[in-house]
Amino acid sequence: MIHGIPEEEVVEKTESSVQVRVKIPATSDYFDGHFPQFKLLPAVAQIDLLAHYAQKYFGVAVSTPSIKRFKFSDKILPDSTVLFSLDFDAEKGKVTFKISDAGDGKSYASGSYSIKI
Repeated sequence: MIHGIPEEEVVEKTESSVQVRVKIPATSDYFDGHFPQFKLLPAVAQIDLLAHYAQKYFGVAVSTPSIKRFKFSDKILPDSTVLFSLDFDAEKGKVTFKISDAGDGKSYASGSYSIKI
């Protein structure tokens, strides 16, 4: 469990892609101090979770990634259940991702980043 977030559920996994479902509880310390009157999951937390799942499922070392594109479409609120979809292109050293709502599929964020191989 990282930052009070329970273990993710793997929805689909191949050698180069993974989709995990996870509930982001209001009790997660990611929400501490981030807009106390209107809590939302900060971008740095989203990047941290993406890096964590990339390391766990693709063996990609956790480091500060070179973010090529990161588009925020909506806010992730406390107690949201989200899908993290990651595709890893080892040849290009690139992770492409989408974060969406597990219920209605609404997009929260998408993008890609380069990693050191």
